[in-house]
Amino acid sequence: MADGIGSIPKLEWWRVNLDRMAAIRLFVRVVESGSFSAVARSLGVGQPAVSKQVAALEAHLGAQLLQRTSRSLTLTESGRDFYESSVRLLGDLEAAESRVGRGRVAPSGLLRATVVPVFGRIYIVPRLEQFFARYPDVSVELVVADRMMNLIENGIDLAVHNGDLSDSGLIAKRIAQTPVVTVATRAYLEAHGEPAIPAELEQHSCIIYAPQGSPRVWGFRDRFGPVMHNPKCAFRTNDAEQIRAAVLSGIGIAHAPGWLFGAEIASGVVREILTDYAPRPLAITAVRPAGRFLPSKVRVFADFLAELFAQEPSLALNRASTGGVFDQTG
Repeated sequence: MADGIGSIPKLEWWRVNLDRMAAIRLFVRVVESGSFSAVARSLGVGQPAVSKQVAALEAHLGAQLLQRTSRSLTLTESGRDFYESSVRLLGDLEAAESRVGRGRVAPSGLLRATVVPVFGRIYIVPRLEQFFARYPDVSVELVVADRMMNLIENGIDLAVHNGDLSDSGLIAKRIAQTPVVTVATRAYLEAHGEPAIPAELEQHSCIIYAPQGSPRVWGFRDRFGPVMHNPKCAFRTNDAEQIRAAVLSGIGIAHAPGWLFGAEIASGVVREILTDYAPRPLAITAVRPAGRFLPSKVRVFADFLAELFAQEPSLALNRASTGGVFDQTG
């Protein structure tokens, strides 16, 4: 039965347009990842299925959107125009659903986030039950990584990153901060003494973070500015969990983000030392790809994390704004 939309039956008209919207979303993901195979992997489908949908979209439009070679994908002139229009369309649709459907069109779907392993274990996983109680239609996958990965290629919606970013292709919003602390157990300090200045660390066993096998220099500040120190190494590792375990076992002194020892500092199990030489706090940012629409699942998860971290003394940040972490323009 037709309802006035040409000669197309009503249900068929909706099916065709929903399929077209799905193809547009897929096209945007292919452009932003630069790869059919990366999108296929993130969706759990074969690459031919993704290629077929984009080809069908091109056939519908009567224009080639992508130039394909064995090594790369590039947008045609028509493709670039259609991509920019598609990003605006999807962003406007998401914003409209969020405005009109508060309480009715709830965030949904799988959200993939990346985080440093021990940070996720201590601060995020134990509180996920609260998030699921608010947003039961959203599921979360935490991908652990020691360093920043390519978000688009890996199908990541959001990264929780320690430190500032220089990549202009990403949008980073500070959601917390943590002091950089120098710590040891009380037992270690009673046995070996407490250094009064960074240079006295030479007389101590130090536990050093060494990503990719390169020991990281310890940074301090005095009244003249930054002070860099290469500590004498007793134990080094590329894993923050092992740094934490080494300090708690009394091996020596570590220089690390305060969140790694938040509970132990509060309880007195470990002590902060060299506090007069503490460097600037370390930013913790919520990071997402630039130039793409903001799904509501990403927005609510980023806001949840900011709310969560504000309750933690080792992470609290005095936010100037009472709004959300991300607005619709980034």
